[in-house]
Amino acid sequence: MGSGTRFRVAICGAGIGGLITAVALSRYPDIEVEIFEGAEKLAELGAGIGLFSRTWEVIKKLDLEEELLKLTEVKPTEGPVSSFRYRKSDRPEGLDFYTLVTKGNLMTFHRPDFQTVLLRRLPASTRIHCSKRLRSYVQREGGPINLLFEDGTRSSCDLLVGADGLKSAVRCSLLREKAQWAQAESKWSEAADITASIEPSWSGTNAYRALIPGDRLKLRHPDHRVFTQPTQYLGKNGYIIAYPISRGKFINFVAFKARHDLEDTKFNGPWVGPTDKSEFLNMFRNWEPEVQALLDCVERPLRWAIHTVKPLNSFVSGNVVILGDAAHASTPHQGSGAGQAIEDAYILSTVIGHPFTTRETIARALRVYDHVRRPFAQKVHERARLNGLYFTFNCREIDFDTVPEQEILSKLRILGQIFTKNWEWAWSTSLGPTVQEAIRLLESS
Repeated sequence: MGSGTRFRVAICGAGIGGLITAVALSRYPDIEVEIFEGAEKLAELGAGIGLFSRTWEVIKKLDLEEELLKLTEVKPTEGPVSSFRYRKSDRPEGLDFYTLVTKGNLMTFHRPDFQTVLLRRLPASTRIHCSKRLRSYVQREGGPINLLFEDGTRSSCDLLVGADGLKSAVRCSLLREKAQWAQAESKWSEAADITASIEPSWSGTNAYRALIPGDRLKLRHPDHRVFTQPTQYLGKNGYIIAYPISRGKFINFVAFKARHDLEDTKFNGPWVGPTDKSEFLNMFRNWEPEVQALLDCVERPLRWAIHTVKPLNSFVSGNVVILGDAAHASTPHQGSGAGQAIEDAYILSTVIGHPFTTRETIARALRVYDHVRRPFAQKVHERARLNGLYFTFNCREIDFDTVPEQEILSKLRILGQIFTKNWEWAWSTSLGPTVQEAIRLLESS
């Protein structure tokens, strides 16, 4: 550590949350940053990501907007914008029933392209190590945090950030540490609750993701609406979302197959992996022609068994903190996973980089982050879960199994209003007040 270094930060995970944290911390040259990635090389899984205006504020504050706009045909606006079109599609003739109007555009990107922009923005002083999956850490009051990796190598830091995703090794170590502390104080029930939160739980829903070449869909259905209008095709216990990315070169396609009765049960099999589309085609066999055109163009889909992290009592332990999916992995039904990781990273970097935060006061800064950020992130977690029920016609407000055909359109429009109200935080609120509150708490404590 150089003589001008305030403290050293180790980030486990080089996904979007970890990289945004590193980019945001690069604004503070006296903070030394090192990234440890478990994979053999930097490669983002997944296809498309979308950012609503609330998260786009962060992109602008980090001066990333200009580079990212080169990757998309979507131009940011501030006024009302037609975002997604909604259709009831589990029938031979689809029914158009709702347009989601948002404040500002949904900015869509190919995830690997997005990651490349972030990597280019890192200063040369930020070291990145691949094939470094954390096994465990040990922290002692007043001393550095000692890191042990699966390959037997070691490192140390003053602050550890776990941005290592759903199966986070940092979360596992953090919660085991907290459980041990609870046991030491004979808080057996608390220790059991903490231990039960270590492993993610299956949501009962699987997602089938694919990138459809735009040229292939044009041959199959030249005037398909998804070329110009991001669309969600809804039906009982399943739905499909499709929108163009990479300037129309690809259509990002995701089909969801839901068994809500299996929520919080164990999923048998690999959580992520290639599959054959026959695994989900049967679900959509009687859906409208637009859906059939998309399905005909799907090749080599990936199945994602959607798992979530149970709501935690804290995202921090001493000088260790978790963010993004490591802290609050949710279902993807509000398209907010990447955005929430970006928001986490921005708030965390703000409190870490604040002049009041020194090596001796890191734990206090992390408590402020936890206080201002965790309640909101966990509300988004629940809101995403509700959207998954709404999009598959399993909502408590309307029993679609008993709605007469002559009333179906009016009930669907009511449903649109319900899920919009549940979702509008993403474009009608700002991160600014939370950042200001974090700074106020830091400066008043």
